[in-house]
Amino acid sequence: MSRSFAFSLLLALGVVGAGCSSNPQMMGDDGSGDDGGGDDVPPPPPPTPLDPTGNFRLQSTFDIASNMPGTVGDVLNAIIDMTDGPNDPSDWLLTQIINQLGSGPLQAALQAAEPTIAGILNGELVSIAPDFVNTFKEVGQDFGAIAKHFGLNSQLAVSKTATDTAFVAVHTFDGCHFKVETIDQDYKFSDYMVPNIVVNNLTIGIDLKNNFSISEHTVPVPYGAMLRIGLDAAIIPLIDSKATNLDQLMEDKIDCAAVGQAIENALGFGGAATYEAACHAGLQYGANFVYQKIAAIDASVLSFDMKGAATASDTNNDHVVDKLSTGTWSGTLSYGGSTPAPLSTATFVGTRQ
Repeated sequence: MSRSFAFSLLLALGVVGAGCSSNPQMMGDDGSGDDGGGDDVPPPPPPTPLDPTGNFRLQSTFDIASNMPGTVGDVLNAIIDMTDGPNDPSDWLLTQIINQLGSGPLQAALQAAEPTIAGILNGELVSIAPDFVNTFKEVGQDFGAIAKHFGLNSQLAVSKTATDTAFVAVHTFDGCHFKVETIDQDYKFSDYMVPNIVVNNLTIGIDLKNNFSISEHTVPVPYGAMLRIGLDAAIIPLIDSKATNLDQLMEDKIDCAAVGQAIENALGFGGAATYEAACHAGLQYGANFVYQKIAAIDASVLSFDMKGAATASDTNNDHVVDKLSTGTWSGTLSYGGSTPAPLSTATFVGTRQ
């Protein structure tokens, strides 16, 4: 190879090398003056649970058939007593009338003639009390049903702690829910002079899988007062639209004027008006007797000691809890000094207000 040819070849290679070194794409230079090869992208923030703060409307349903207070049986027995005899309601009605007459010749005469008069009244039930027995059998069945299966309505107010590191809540029970003859009905405690039940300082938990928890808390339920609401407001008006209590229901189902006249015809003295007045007083006494049995339930406390778990959901993608579903309450139920028993089926749902 001649010297001139070698020199020419080296010169050509130098030009090519210089051209390559001047191409930014070949060097990986991004023009920013550093060797990073591109802009730095910050890592995404760590995921956070949904925000549970706010007010939620809860509806809880309880089935306490297995650990229902025994005192409820006293109420049912008082109702059943009106209909369980072969001559009822005649026998039951005569007992109420006799008790209202007071001691004296008239009461003694009616007591002596009670079997005969009961038979007479029983023969005239088509006109005196055509559907009393069936009506009060229905009352007893419906009352037994709501005593075992009922709902409580409440508000759960969730807020952050002062340090913003946890969530706390106030749980206020302010009403009850009944299902009678396939009809669902809600009632506010305040409309029936029943105080709300307020439980403070609950702890609320929520995780990345939307598991929502409510810490254990004790709820003393005014069980008797709640059942009185169910009887007067949910059961009776469905049976008789003109009645809002037991006394009115009895008055609509028994013709006291006809009863008074039947007794006067059988005895021949005393006056139909006297027996009619005793009939009205007897019905009122019978209704009050049932109500006293209901009120006696609250001589002891029905106490729910429970904690909740549910699934939280965000329905509008604002990272805030809107609904609570598949909620369950677990814990124990006790009445008076009884040993706490496991809480049976108890569920709840919740909606942001």
